[in-house]
Amino acid sequence: MAPVGCYESLAAAIQAGAGSIYFGIQGLNMRSGSANNFTIDDLKKIADICRAGQMPENYQSPQEILYTETATGTAHCKPLNSYLTVNTIMYDGDLEKMKQIIDAASEAGITAIIASDVAAMTYARGWDRPDRKPRIEVHLSTQLNISNIEALKFYAQFADVVVLARELNMDQVKHIHEEIIRQNIRGPKGGWVRIEMFAHGALCMAVSGKCYMSLHEYNRSANRGACAQVCRHAYDAYAEEPKYLLDDQDHDLQLEIDNKYIMSPKDLKTIHFMNKMVDAGVEVFKIEGRARGPEYVKSVVGCYSEAARLIEQCKVENGIHVLPENWQDYIDQWDQELTRVFNRGFWNGYYLGQRLGEWSHHYGSVATEHKEYAAKTIGWFSKIGIGDFLCEAKELHKGDIILIIGPTTGVIEIVLDEIQVDYKVVEKVNKGERFTIPVKDKIRPSDKVYLVVKNG
Repeated sequence: MAPVGCYESLAAAIQAGAGSIYFGIQGLNMRSGSANNFTIDDLKKIADICRAGQMPENYQSPQEILYTETATGTAHCKPLNSYLTVNTIMYDGDLEKMKQIIDAASEAGITAIIASDVAAMTYARGWDRPDRKPRIEVHLSTQLNISNIEALKFYAQFADVVVLARELNMDQVKHIHEEIIRQNIRGPKGGWVRIEMFAHGALCMAVSGKCYMSLHEYNRSANRGACAQVCRHAYDAYAEEPKYLLDDQDHDLQLEIDNKYIMSPKDLKTIHFMNKMVDAGVEVFKIEGRARGPEYVKSVVGCYSEAARLIEQCKVENGIHVLPENWQDYIDQWDQELTRVFNRGFWNGYYLGQRLGEWSHHYGSVATEHKEYAAKTIGWFSKIGIGDFLCEAKELHKGDIILIIGPTTGVIEIVLDEIQVDYKVVEKVNKGERFTIPVKDKIRPSDKVYLVVKNG
């Protein structure tokens, strides 16, 4: 399941082979303060794109009219499910807005909502209607912190899919999966409740996201999508010794603080034990990152999609997937790709039974690369596969790596092996110059060109 915060990321999710996407619209979602949220008017368009499994050719700019040979077509895949997050805490003043959002999602044909408030669940399930006809399917958000089978049994009356608490280890997840089958716990659609879990991305220090630090410091409630990330700020502690030690007065524990970011966990990464999650009964792997760029979506979703397909092809013996002998080679390749995009460093989360988190040593990303805006797309010659660009912000050199990003194009990565200015091969493009390069995939005049820059 891919995170989508803009149309560029939606196109990237399609390119990467996602099976589903999740997104929020303005208000009542847990990234309302940090992501480029869609509006209620985008719901129908998003639902149509997901049903088609393809971004539409939905505009024609003056530049495209000049380039009449530009062909139609873009990346496509199988139809995707679309999930709308309506998962914040809700006050009485939010209920009418919640109803409007759910009604609009139902009318647009969105697959399901992801909810944590019973008010949203009961309205989506149509319990206020005389015939109790459901408005839209419900999935249970990790914000509910469901961590045992009894809680799941209660919430199964609302939903067919549950995002379990992030604090569970794989033994606990496997037990819940086995109990779902043994106790025949089924959702409203009649099938066994399916388990979904976060597989990659940012973790916060609070239990399944329930945190009051932003509310206390800035009067911004993280539980209502306005997290100010107070936990990720640098803090100073003073001690006579070179290291800072915290003793738990009630338990025989001691925490050693080795840097200033004492409440900022590293990012979750599970691709190296994704097979264990499958063996435990996890069916949906959710990627965190609706506030991240489309290059993040394409890289991360692409890696996990490939891993999932390979695991599906493995033999199963006694309920365990038998991995190929070269599995570590795949992991090494995926790890290299995942470090290129935004991350705070990686750890396993609590899934393998680790007692304490691993803390980041930096506020922002420790990715090996970042992107900087360089040029804009003017047009594309489809018959010869040539892109036409104007260099606006950064010089470009032969051998550079660029990303071409657009709301229909998604993300295209290219190594500049050949650059031409005024029909002459050059080694460098200066700001203000118009240039052409080979581009086999269709690009569009609204697309932006970014230079990939190595960090450090």
